[in-house]
Amino acid sequence: MLISILNKINELNEGIFEPIDSLVEKLPFADWVIDALFDSIHLLPFLFFVFLIIELLEFYYADRINSSLKKTGKSGVLVGSLAAIIPQCGFSVIASSLYSNRIITRGCLIAVYLATSDETIPILLATPTKVYLILPIIGLKLLIGIIFGYLIDFIAPTKTVNNEDYTPDILEEEGCCKHDIEHGHKREILIHPIVHTVNVFGFILVITLILNYCLDNVDVTNFIEGSKYIQPIIASFIGLIPNCAISIGITMMLIKGSITFGAAISGLLANAGLGLLVLLKNNDFKDTVKIISLLVIISIFSGLLITVIM
Repeated sequence: MLISILNKINELNEGIFEPIDSLVEKLPFADWVIDALFDSIHLLPFLFFVFLIIELLEFYYADRINSSLKKTGKSGVLVGSLAAIIPQCGFSVIASSLYSNRIITRGCLIAVYLATSDETIPILLATPTKVYLILPIIGLKLLIGIIFGYLIDFIAPTKTVNNEDYTPDILEEEGCCKHDIEHGHKREILIHPIVHTVNVFGFILVITLILNYCLDNVDVTNFIEGSKYIQPIIASFIGLIPNCAISIGITMMLIKGSITFGAAISGLLANAGLGLLVLLKNNDFKDTVKIISLLVIISIFSGLLITVIM
């Protein structure tokens, strides 16, 4: 059903953007610039539609998800991983705050970070020809998150606060676009998707321009083949940058074929959105370094393993 809806939006796109496409074609730019404009502009309706659905899910169900995470106990890793694959704005922020107050375990936090999809699903949904990548990516991130989350809790158990009514001080935390992740208003159901669509469109345009230039001027095939075992390492460190532009960039590079699937998985596993910023601000520094180190090691290992297998 979703694919059918996306295809209908794509057909509608063709008619709506036909006059705009004609104007863009007349611009005195190189072909790689024109292609970048085409690719980016045509994503706008898809992005807005997906972000609107996400906003509705977040507004009506985020509190239930966040509340249930506090009460999961030993099943926290599984619940956290499953919740994290939903592209909900600010879930990694909430998880970081809960961990800083020791309401969830270290394994649960890392499972959330590893499974967090951030902008991956919206970007792939906005590119109907690449929708087939969603299940492999999300499935692998979920599996890796669950496995390593439980493994970490088994090897190094975390002492948590056993009080379901305890509420950490997370009211001041914000998601992307200065979005209030704890007390959203109904007006944000429309406003935030618009703002988020514009911001992501800007990132996509810039990233696509860079990628198209490289694809037009660099022998990408030889580069990928020659660096396929180095890419997961580099991608993992890049993924640590707490900005949604990173997951957008990694996903766009995978779509364009400029990085391997294993490298994309490494980068997306390490990308925990704004959650790492909250952890650095609220958690013990030495413990935070351990968590980041584990995140990088798991991401690199998983990416290299996938690269070898594939």
